[in-house]
Amino acid sequence: MNDPLEILYQDEYMVVINKPNGLLVHRTKLAANVRIAALNILRDQLGRIVHPVHRLDRKTSGVLVFSFEKETTKRLQAILASEGSVKEYTAIVRGYFPEQLLVDYPLTNEKGKQQSAITRFCLLDTTELDVPLGQHNTSRYSLIKAFPKTGRMHQIRKHCNHLRHPIIGDRPHGCNKQNRLFKEKWRLENLLLHASKLKIKHPYSHQDLVLEANFPDSFIRIKKILDLSECKTVIC
Repeated sequence: MNDPLEILYQDEYMVVINKPNGLLVHRTKLAANVRIAALNILRDQLGRIVHPVHRLDRKTSGVLVFSFEKETTKRLQAILASEGSVKEYTAIVRGYFPEQLLVDYPLTNEKGKQQSAITRFCLLDTTELDVPLGQHNTSRYSLIKAFPKTGRMHQIRKHCNHLRHPIIGDRPHGCNKQNRLFKEKWRLENLLLHASKLKIKHPYSHQDLVLEANFPDSFIRIKKILDLSECKTVIC
């Protein structure tokens, strides 16, 4: 028996969950050995068919939207692609991140095709620990927000790595030395990337929906160890 998924919002048209780390949205050929996915768990939990509206990486936690009908799926996908929708992610990365940054850097997909990819970033907080690593006597980290304008596979992870500020716990786009440090010193196995908030219009009432997901325990624990806070005054 699988643990029930945390439901953030539900009505007659849609349901929104807080997806845990390590859970696929749905089964794929690339993970043929995986039998359990969010779609299956949610279907059994609610006792009805659900359709994924968008995707989150298996390693990424947070806000994930499903619909109950295919027409609603189409409407929600159009809304998510519109300028008025805002996807907000939170991450912990290596180094001191810039305060504000817009990254317009194309990415190559699994078929070898280059696609435009745009992400806006802002800094929340920084920290420096007396933990030597490599040639450095201390270790620096940042808590950031990311707002993807496009929806490419692993977009935020790849953009952070491109900036030389890889997300902690990211494999294969991150820093192996940092990942090993966090695993050995703080027992971290998860990617520190969380889909923390989604702002969209309701597909039928057109009311504003602000959907927020609490952080996983592992993210909260590392954020506390690093003494990183979201309370720093920033304009994102």
